[in-house]
Amino acid sequence: QVQLVESGGGLVQPGGSLRLSCAASGTSSVIFSMYDMNWYRQAPGKERDLVARIRSGGVTNYADSVKGRFTISRDNNKRTVYLQMNTLKPEDTAVYYCNAERAYTTYWGKGTLVTVSS
Repeated sequence: QVQLVESGGGLVQPGGSLRLSCAASGTSSVIFSMYDMNWYRQAPGKERDLVARIRSGGVTNYADSVKGRFTISRDNNKRTVYLQMNTLKPEDTAVYYCNAERAYTTYWGKGTLVTVSS
């Protein structure tokens, strides 16, 4: 059973930056490297949407709304995935969730709140 714990959320002004981390436990670094890792977000009253993905091989994908502002990366030795968020906007306010996928298995973290407001 893989456990995912997100951290790094908080309150930031528009135009600011945050770096989210998602640490995995309950698995080895070798197995962790086989997971596709995703960041989703859910704003109040809205559905949970995919923000960024990094495949096991390192290929990345981003939602159009965050392209050029957000960067996803991973450190398999540390069993951690990151989301660097720059030029934040009020519409980026949401709970951000880490997700791990492999074959037909998926795991979720409990989320970290990001609030972008002046």
